Amino acid sequence: MPTEPLDLLHLLFDTARMLRVEAGRRARARGLARGEFAAMAVLARNPGLTQRELAQRLDVEPITVARLLDRLALRGLVERRPDPRDRRVWRLHPGPDAGKLTRSVTAEMIELSNHLVDGMEPAAMDGLTAGLHHIAGVLSAMAAAPRGPGLVRESVLQEVA
Repeated sequence: MPTEPLDLLHLLFDTARMLRVEAGRRARARGLARGEFAAMAVLARNPGLTQRELAQRLDVEPITVARLLDRLALRGLVERRPDPRDRRVWRLHPGPDAGKLTRSVTAEMIELSNHLVDGMEPAAMDGLTAGLHHIAGVLSAMAAAPRGPGLVRESVLQEVA
């Protein structure tokens, strides 16, 4: 358990970095770049996202996602479909050749997740999951909160409570 206030942040940052490295290794084993692997994993769980939404989920610029999607579309792994309500928007779906790769990416993510928590007590896993959901909620509230001295912390705490 972290004993210093910054220990938790350092642990989260280090864990995220190591997870990205491992995801990159697994992506290369399937002939994908890490970003392509991440995009396929996100789209497998969330078909119909817009390019902007995918960029937000991957924490990259929309132009980066556009180039990544161009590469995946050329391989038949992603389809851009027009949004029925807004002709300027494209909805993203796994492409005709994505089935096997999507199943492989999903299985890989399940295997990795299981490996990461192997040997962890169920109660500890439940606590970890609850704690991470709480942290994600606080961060989401912070992102939506008005900016200014004293405003962020108070509004975040009200939303989370």
